[in-house]
Amino acid sequence: MYNPAGVKTSPSFPIPDQMRAWILGDPDQLTLGEKPVPVPKKAEVLVRVDAVAICATDLEVIHYGSPAKIQGGLPFNKGWTPGHEYMGTVVALGPGVDEFAIGDRITVEIHAGCGQCKRCRQGMYTSCLNYGLNYGDVDKGHRANGFTTDGGFAEYAINNINTMIRVPDHMSDEEATLVVTAGTSMYGLTELGGLVAGESVVVIGPGPIGLLAVGVAKALGASPVVLTGTRDNRLEIGRQLGADHVINVRNADSAEIVRGLTKGIGADYVVECAGTKEAIDQANRMVNRGGKICLAAFPHDPVVVDVANLVRNNVYLYGIRGEGKSATHRAMAFMASRRFDATVIHTHTFALDDLPTALRYARDRVEDAIKVVVKARYGAEAREAAE
Repeated sequence: MYNPAGVKTSPSFPIPDQMRAWILGDPDQLTLGEKPVPVPKKAEVLVRVDAVAICATDLEVIHYGSPAKIQGGLPFNKGWTPGHEYMGTVVALGPGVDEFAIGDRITVEIHAGCGQCKRCRQGMYTSCLNYGLNYGDVDKGHRANGFTTDGGFAEYAINNINTMIRVPDHMSDEEATLVVTAGTSMYGLTELGGLVAGESVVVIGPGPIGLLAVGVAKALGASPVVLTGTRDNRLEIGRQLGADHVINVRNADSAEIVRGLTKGIGADYVVECAGTKEAIDQANRMVNRGGKICLAAFPHDPVVVDVANLVRNNVYLYGIRGEGKSATHRAMAFMASRRFDATVIHTHTFALDDLPTALRYARDRVEDAIKVVVKARYGAEAREAAE
């Protein structure tokens, strides 16, 4: 059985030497195999993965490879396991770890910065200048689970203690997987100004990040909060999360409506979560002079932007990556106190063995799937749509 030197374990949580894990081969080719259970080092713990949510970026890296970076390049055929939005139970402690205890339920951030570069020293660990330099003879200490190291589509994973947030007893495993998504939304609003009470916020794109951005903005006191998109059922979920106004862009000019709602001046903040040229154009047209736009999505292709409009109107443009500056901790505080109900975006749950089906539901939006969760200890016979 698992018993590495210097690692603290407990008979209450027996750990095997081998674990099941999904391994990426060629693009879109995942195989369920076995790997050695990893060993935590200093400032690390071993997490038993209990549940993992599927993110659109998981679909990107499984198909395109980028922005994952394994052994200095694309992740294909390198024995790598994706998946980054997971939660679980601490089952082993690396040397010197006393910040967490075996048995703690935790959810995770993705990034552990190197702690020594300029950006990490500024608290911008999601912009670590040593991103991906953790292979071969070069190990700068940076980790991004599911991007530069193995992720959560497995039974166990290693996490740095700086990437973990305790999960309250009343929160389900499925809800805990959504904290990182809410953390990304929180990070976007943090970069736009943080204190948004009384400010107008428009969210473009009712995907998981956009929908939770509505909940976060409303919890922060933004007014009004406007959500735009193309699917009425998603817009209705936005209403449940606190949107004061929703706009179907297929039926109306969203920029004109936003200007009407803001007495002609436009929105103070726009969080763009669609990643299309049209959405970025809308953001540019609906933000007010001196306002701020957060780009929270990855466009597939280069996008032409009316930069002259941004400059003429002194508009600030921010790009965010992940859930930096401890935003996940703040998102957990909101979710734990029920400031918004993130569970409304969780639609389906599958067993770990059924990951290919779960990915298909997420990719093709089968049964209007929004957030699909995979559970490591969840019988295939119990697969079901979440209530």
